[in-house]
Amino acid sequence: MKLLIYTHVWLPVMGGLQTVTTDLANGLIEWGKGQPEEVEVTIVTETPAGEMRDDALPFRVVRRPSLRSLTSLIQAADVVHIANPALKPLGLALLLGKPTVIEHDGNHAACPNGMFLFQPDRSVCPGHFQGGRYGKCVECNSAEMGRSGSFMRVVWTFPRRWLAQRAAVNIFPTAHIARRVGLRGARVIPHGVPKYSEAGAHAAAKNGARPYFGYVGRLANEKGVSVLLNACAKLAAEGQAFGVKIVGDGYERPLLEKMARELRIDSRVEFLGAFPVSEVQRSLGDPLAVIMPSICEDVAPLAAYEQLMHGRLVIASDIGGLGEIVDGVSLKFPAGDAEALAACMRRALSEPALVSDLRERAQRRALEAYTQQRMVSEHLAVYKELLGTARGRN
Repeated sequence: MKLLIYTHVWLPVMGGLQTVTTDLANGLIEWGKGQPEEVEVTIVTETPAGEMRDDALPFRVVRRPSLRSLTSLIQAADVVHIANPALKPLGLALLLGKPTVIEHDGNHAACPNGMFLFQPDRSVCPGHFQGGRYGKCVECNSAEMGRSGSFMRVVWTFPRRWLAQRAAVNIFPTAHIARRVGLRGARVIPHGVPKYSEAGAHAAAKNGARPYFGYVGRLANEKGVSVLLNACAKLAAEGQAFGVKIVGDGYERPLLEKMARELRIDSRVEFLGAFPVSEVQRSLGDPLAVIMPSICEDVAPLAAYEQLMHGRLVIASDIGGLGEIVDGVSLKFPAGDAEALAACMRRALSEPALVSDLRERAQRRALEAYTQQRMVSEHLAVYKELLGTARGRN
């Protein structure tokens, strides 16, 4: 089987979608070893290589192809897999009659900014584009890119959604986002992460050390780190003994550092900055819990899968795909509610038996449902189904 995977942004740029795409490609190559029919994977991307050595990878990589080259690559493929509904490869694949799969790691087929976040007041969007309230969509992004830029973003959402409706299969990592985007041919395949074999995960504090909470991710408004800082201030006012390690970077870091000082919790909060993916878990150490306080509908944050696989307690906003991923194996609170988050953190500090139970359940869930092997096998089943249908027509 010749599989073409198109991802507009890929390595060496780091991110959840890039990691998932790479794990999928590697897993398909590994599966094909010793099988009667191997999977020949080609990744096509618009991202330049920089210092990355593509020739060391087990699959072919084509960067920044011309229109003619991209057309030839799609023509030669048996199945085309597109990471998010990019217009050019999607239009070519459908024009050439290729079985096409779209992997949605955002909401771009139903929301011009891809986040279901109404920017003027940072509230969860009720679905203005799908409801035909296009003026609201223009208003949403005008502050960021100007009214004309926002208008064009709305215009391009129409062909993107039209083309996505005509793909053979639309894959979503959570049922929540599949319902929100509302496309034909929807399948739910959760992201998968490599197994972490150490059972029972992490002790929160060793040798009497002060327990601490962790955060991993971008420092951006929609990630809700300000909610975490406000919750910390409430616990500090009660005299609770705890610290916070924040792993990640972003445009909001200076504002958040200033906020920590103004709340007088800067002695408790460490801003560690960004680390390479391979170093993130080591830099985080052994927190009592990892907090994910998003205020927007995260599609399926890879960090949530990773923390469950490591057997860590997750305290998360009950919103979007995030709330679905950790449901039943975490502590959840209403998005944006600092008081409710503080209550969850208080429980983690005072109920060690609950923490231990949730950690074990979290890792069990991940080993059953969120492995790289399962992700690969479920994608492979989709490809084989489409290939079989295409061959049956010929």
